[in-house]
Amino acid sequence: MTPFVRLIAVFLFAFAIPAAAQFQPQVGQSGKDVIWVPTPDDVVERMLTMAQVTPNDSVWDLGAGDGKIAIMAAKKFGARATGVEYNPDMVKHANANAQAAGIAGVGQGKATIRHGDIFATDFSSATVITLYLLPALNMKLRPTILSMRPGTRVVSHSFSMEDWEADEISTLDGRRAYFWLVPANVIGTWNLELGSQKTEMALEQKFQHVHGTLSLGSIHAGLRDARLRGSAIFFSYVDPTGLRRDFSGRVAGNRMDGTFRDEKGGEGKWSASKK
Repeated sequence: MTPFVRLIAVFLFAFAIPAAAQFQPQVGQSGKDVIWVPTPDDVVERMLTMAQVTPNDSVWDLGAGDGKIAIMAAKKFGARATGVEYNPDMVKHANANAQAAGIAGVGQGKATIRHGDIFATDFSSATVITLYLLPALNMKLRPTILSMRPGTRVVSHSFSMEDWEADEISTLDGRRAYFWLVPANVIGTWNLELGSQKTEMALEQKFQHVHGTLSLGSIHAGLRDARLRGSAIFFSYVDPTGLRRDFSGRVAGNRMDGTFRDEKGGEGKWSASKK
């Protein structure tokens, strides 16, 4: 072999190895808990739109795969996006995709994919969580998600959270996207004040659905139209004279504050503290 031929052979060999070794994900490939199937771009966009993602959001994609959800969250919606992926080859591939999209990094309008186990990762800083996992994995994550800040937005491709009813379901070409707002925890007895009037309110809760009573002397008046939307709470009751009052407010830990309005146009402020 002449020196020139030998040089060409070495050159080709050097470039053939990385080309042959370059990782390319395959639809249906096995992962830690699921097989990899990418979410179609139009479904990704609808998921992020349902969550009303803005540049002020921190979006965490749990089970990030090729990074497409985090990348769109950063590139199109301007969010700070983080993906968590268990397969280290997929992590490198996803970060290369983010680099190619011009948004790799940490910060507003940037996306990074971390190597990690979603069940051992602290994602409590998220304002938006995106999922494309199996139902059993959604249910395993559910207690952690429900313990997050009220108002945290959660979107899942294809799979629900069983008896935690979705606040919205969108369908695109037969594919479903589910949306939830993490509700505040209001279970218990509350001391309610309406100006100089003081009474007790007892609340029961199943996710965003609320039931309860208000003490009006010997009467325990049932609450009407009671519901939670993140940290926002709404309810009504009818007093002993037959006058209905509609309440809206915000829950902040063991306190609530808001305004009310009755059917005759009367209005005022109210507050409550948990006993």
